[in-house]
Amino acid sequence: MDAAFLNKDGESGKKSMYIEEQSIKGDVISVMFSLKEDFGALVKALRLFEEKGVNLTHIESRPSRLKNGQYEFFIDLDCKSVSSLEEVLQSLRQEICGTVHELSRGKIKDTVPWFPRAIQDLDRFANQILSYGSELDADHPGFTDPMYRARRKEFADIAYNYRHGEDIPRVEYTEEEKKTWGIVFEELKTLYPTHACHEHNSVFPLLEQYCGYRRNNIPQLQDVSKFLQSCTGFRLRPVAGLLSSRDFLAGLAFRVFHSTQYIRHGSKPMYTPEPDVCHELLGHVPLFANPSFAQFSQEIGLASLGAPDEYIEKLATVYWFTVEFGLCKQNDEIKAYGAGLLSSFGELEYCLTDKPDIQPFNPEVTAIQKYPITSFQPVYYVAESFEDAKEKVRKYAANIPRPFSIHYNSYTQSVEVLDSIKQINNLVDNIHGEMGILCHALKKFE
Repeated sequence: MDAAFLNKDGESGKKSMYIEEQSIKGDVISVMFSLKEDFGALVKALRLFEEKGVNLTHIESRPSRLKNGQYEFFIDLDCKSVSSLEEVLQSLRQEICGTVHELSRGKIKDTVPWFPRAIQDLDRFANQILSYGSELDADHPGFTDPMYRARRKEFADIAYNYRHGEDIPRVEYTEEEKKTWGIVFEELKTLYPTHACHEHNSVFPLLEQYCGYRRNNIPQLQDVSKFLQSCTGFRLRPVAGLLSSRDFLAGLAFRVFHSTQYIRHGSKPMYTPEPDVCHELLGHVPLFANPSFAQFSQEIGLASLGAPDEYIEKLATVYWFTVEFGLCKQNDEIKAYGAGLLSSFGELEYCLTDKPDIQPFNPEVTAIQKYPITSFQPVYYVAESFEDAKEKVRKYAANIPRPFSIHYNSYTQSVEVLDSIKQINNLVDNIHGEMGILCHALKKFE
């Protein structure tokens, strides 16, 4: 299912923020559209789908990037008849909508869920958050604080308007926000020397030196992203809230970490019900600067591309017990490397006591382990090393039922689907060239 950078009118894709598929395959189609200013336009649009027998399985809205006061709508359609869908889309363009984009996130070869092929494709789902963003649940510490809610909307707007390749907008954090950061920063720094893994502790001074990590300053995502790219090729991308497991893991496949930019409510500096900039910058970032851990994280992401839904859930659980709450052995001691531990003073202390159940990391077992999300973990999994964990995840991923294999091309920042002899031969030629360089280098030591 090849993609073209063209819109329906054949114009250059520079005017469209989305890649449109050349053909519609499978029964699930996704569409993004904006409405003209006519009163009742949304009702008219939905009635069109009903009249043509096109069933809507999902609908969500967000403020339009093009005009203030207007909204864009993202919908999933369960459509058995392509002709009926085309009739509806044609009527939408002519009578109701300002713009219509087909995002077909259906299936490849009618069996494999859609997945991004190039790093630019992350633009297509980066704003499809599941919760939070500028809206907060009633039990959120900032729910009754109008100033905090307005501030969260500012951060959400930055994420909504961001596109791959752009610099991440810089934020002028308030004194109250910096105070909250400072409390978390100082508390955690007291535990890192004794509780965090060597890789985390070796990178942290570099973040203080080059990225502005200090008590009275919240680092800018753009500065941290540039630092990570120079270390391992990982980069940060602003996100308004929680993504689905499939979309979040897909980002890791391209060495992209979707990072929040807002900070937790100041009334509870040591608690947050969702990931915030403290969690991202103190917990995740130091390890993404380590080549071995970066490769391990990308392996989980690559394994998720095109995987069936039940395996996405299992991979997300593996991610939870490694990248978020993982422990590892170092010099006959157990240390923390999971971001959820490294950004939580209380759980970082707790995880290395004799209270939780400590088990060896085994993806087959870890993938089906149930876990709480609002309390300390009752069980943790210990990796022998990042390399050992990476190899185990690689073997586990080999059993995921996909009719093809995937290769990541770091030069083009894209994934290549290996489903033909020609593609495999091309990869063999590239590997042969790399092996030649390796053999030549080894001869220098003879």
